[in-house]
Amino acid sequence: MTSPQYDENSIRSLDWKEHIRLRPGMYIGKLGDGSAPDDGVYILIKEVLDNSIDEFVMGTGKTIEVVISEGKVSIRDYGRGIPLGKVIDCVSRINTGAKYDSKAFKKSVGLNGVGTKAVNALSSWFRVQSFRENQVKTAEFASGNLQEDFAIEESNKRSGTLVSFVPDGTIFKNYRFVDEYIERMIRNYTYLNPGLTILFNGQKFFSENGLKDLLNDNLDGAIMHDIIHLKGEDIEVALTHSDKSQSEQYYSFVNGQHTTQGGTHQAAFREALVKTCREFFNKNFDAADIRQSVIAAVSIKVVEPVFESQTKTKLGSNDMSPEGPSVRSFIVDFVKTNLDNYLHMHQDVAEAVLKKILRAERERKDLAGIQKLARERAKKVSLHNKKLRDCRVHYNDLKHDSRLDTTLFITEGDSASGSITKSRDVTTQAVFSLKGKPLNCYSLSKKVVYENEEFNLLQAALNIEDGLEDLRYNNVVIATDADVDGMHIRLLLITFFLQFFPELVREGHLYILQTPLFRVRNRKTTHYCYSEEEKRAALLSLGAKSEITRFKGLGEISPDEFRHFIGENIRLEPVLLGKDQTIEELLQFYMGKNTPDRQAFIISNLRVEKDVIE
Repeated sequence: MTSPQYDENSIRSLDWKEHIRLRPGMYIGKLGDGSAPDDGVYILIKEVLDNSIDEFVMGTGKTIEVVISEGKVSIRDYGRGIPLGKVIDCVSRINTGAKYDSKAFKKSVGLNGVGTKAVNALSSWFRVQSFRENQVKTAEFASGNLQEDFAIEESNKRSGTLVSFVPDGTIFKNYRFVDEYIERMIRNYTYLNPGLTILFNGQKFFSENGLKDLLNDNLDGAIMHDIIHLKGEDIEVALTHSDKSQSEQYYSFVNGQHTTQGGTHQAAFREALVKTCREFFNKNFDAADIRQSVIAAVSIKVVEPVFESQTKTKLGSNDMSPEGPSVRSFIVDFVKTNLDNYLHMHQDVAEAVLKKILRAERERKDLAGIQKLARERAKKVSLHNKKLRDCRVHYNDLKHDSRLDTTLFITEGDSASGSITKSRDVTTQAVFSLKGKPLNCYSLSKKVVYENEEFNLLQAALNIEDGLEDLRYNNVVIATDADVDGMHIRLLLITFFLQFFPELVREGHLYILQTPLFRVRNRKTTHYCYSEEEKRAALLSLGAKSEITRFKGLGEISPDEFRHFIGENIRLEPVLLGKDQTIEELLQFYMGKNTPDRQAFIISNLRVEKDVIE
């Protein structure tokens, strides 16, 4: 066997757009199809919005307009506008931008000169217009290649920038935009920039009270005390405690960027909260008891922040600025001083916090023995756990960022579990096998999580006992049959997560696997159809004499066929929480005593065409 030829002809250099298109994950994280909030199509929107937000931060442009229709995105700000002679360079020349000048953009989100260029390179059509000094400069691109360089013209429109683009369908296959994800992104921008108005397809988003509004708008049920709202130079904090949920819930931001994976600032806040409460109450409370049921938002501004990935979801910076204090000491000092002052001035809030800590302490002690046995049992079983077939990402102990593509399929029955296990991508996809129907845990205490073997092992597999910070799988996918029993199991699992780990759902990690109902094929072509409409279209395409197979369950789909459904063509429906109902109201409807209503819901939704929970 001869070795491949290796000479000067083997070496090639890629230009900026070729490299972005060849390795898009380096610039926007995972690609996805829009079913997850961190999919690439949303990063494209965010990269353009970040530039408009920076204009507002610098004191210009109080309104941003976002229009998304039929896959096309348009974002218009009313800032200063890109200098007309540099418009093309700013969107097509790598490492070009004003953000290298800290005087122009002191505490900006985008500091790498790549964001808008990545959007340009990954769009089948891209247009930029800069309105400035009664003139307009326009340029159009396709896949990063300049198509039209329009001459500068006179214009009476307000200054600012208009960027329009269509994500490249050859890269973002079968993509779609989920409005809820975009609205969440936009709401966060307004919370972090009080006074900014963002119009999304005509709907107005605005905040007067910053992070206090964020908590108020995201509260799910009763809280134990008024929201504590603290503001200082380069930092803002809001916190309260849930009266129902026992989990910690954080919203953390750096220079307006939602750091969904936390980082040094979130860790510092958690540390500061514990230290402050211990000193204020003069008792060495357990850290977990202090932080139990906390709902908090923290935002800081850092000069030249360092993130752990291009998608900027986790802060890695240790310093507020080259000459300033560390992020940790800055946050700890601010929280200790200002939270301590607040508690002294608001005795009713201090008493509520103390009551909450003491309640958490009692609950922890009551559960201590059960938790210890459950952890030991889970650890022992994990050595030869037949329920969990893990993926290589965890065996190889790769860094956190490499886990963004990891998926855990929760399946029912040996046949379905076996098919998915044989057809999965063993690098990033794991399988957890259920035995029978899970327990209906509605209204039960967390004690059941440790006493029930299925729940205990599932919790251990996900590593979510103490929150999402070390969640082992970015995507948790319920894979059940599309029949009454399968629908019931879906609801039971959703109930489990909403009851004990609602943040898993809130943060967009929970999905339903969509599998085909029909296979339509002739001698040359096979179509997998997920609805009656798709089946009819396949018959029109292939002819009436085609063979039709109706899949009654996942176990009937062979491993070879399953590869089509959990690989590149995977269809996932996110489980989303709407703003009109609390979790308690949802659980009461789906899992309470209204059995006829629930049965009617299950039967009418056997084929999930939209979100399970709206």
